[in-house]
Amino acid sequence: MSRIKPLSFTILGALALAVTTASCGDDSSSTPERLVLVAYDSFTPPEGAFDAFTAATGIEVDVAVGGDAGELVAKAALTAGNPEGDVLWGVDNTLLSRALDADVFDAYVSNAHPLDASLVAAGANSVTPVDFGDVCVNYDIAALKALGLPAPESFDDLADPAYSGLLVVASATSSSPGLAFLLATVAQFGDDWPDYWSRLVSNDVLVVDGWSDAYYTAFSRYGGDRPLVLSYASSPPAEVLFADPPLPADADAPTGVVTSTCFRQIEFAGVLRGTDHVAAARLLVDYLVSDEFQSLLPESLFVYPANTATVLPESFVRHAPTITSPLVLDSAVIAANRAAWLETWSRIALP
Repeated sequence: MSRIKPLSFTILGALALAVTTASCGDDSSSTPERLVLVAYDSFTPPEGAFDAFTAATGIEVDVAVGGDAGELVAKAALTAGNPEGDVLWGVDNTLLSRALDADVFDAYVSNAHPLDASLVAAGANSVTPVDFGDVCVNYDIAALKALGLPAPESFDDLADPAYSGLLVVASATSSSPGLAFLLATVAQFGDDWPDYWSRLVSNDVLVVDGWSDAYYTAFSRYGGDRPLVLSYASSPPAEVLFADPPLPADADAPTGVVTSTCFRQIEFAGVLRGTDHVAAARLLVDYLVSDEFQSLLPESLFVYPANTATVLPESFVRHAPTITSPLVLDSAVIAANRAAWLETWSRIALP
């Protein structure tokens, strides 16, 4: 899938009408020639993903990437009111409170398409949910088999001496998935989570800066020596789709998921406060949750669409486990405790 499918006549017409209406307003809402979508480094929609939006509105979309999600939010907070772009993609529920405290967004929740109500509620009436995923420990099936070990089934298994030196995770201080895994342990163990992390450290857990370092350097699938890695429940479909050499059509995924470790991560898009093009930026957010764009997300970003009308591809249906009871924490609880949790975690997990 290399290009976005054409927008329907109805959606094209609605976008065109909205742009025409916006262009009749004041200068701050006038139709620009282009918009800048600020996103994290791993935001990789297919080529041509914004062509239909441009065809409908006449507005080009430039994507400006700026580090991982944590770095993205930090930069947005520093430039709040004088933003580096018009719309921000990728602030998640673990970091949203930081962005809201810094007054990063011009509040806007799209109602242009059917969205999962629970995801909308998580956005604090300020941003629009665009996707969700589950951060979980993954495992290399062949590597564990070679070691004569069964797949772990729980957090406690990860701290078992049988799996000593086998797990790699991303840092909670520099990585959004890493923070999500820390929050998963808080949700699982409550006030006893520091004791659990002490057990992981004693079991020689490896902590690296980011998800890419963990997955593509330390993970045994890519030449590392760690068959357990912090990733996503949707990583097995990626392993199938991008296998080299290609796998047979009926092959199973070479990696599995420890489903009991999954923490629900919701990503949002927001209009950046201070943009000169508020109305056009809102149209772009509307487009980001359209079925036309949402249908691209599973097999490009390997996340689940927020639009409830979007049909999942076969790769997800077959290879991604359904996480029916993910670990969650209220965003207000995260906001109130995140700094203290990170301080404690750093003392335990970082050398």
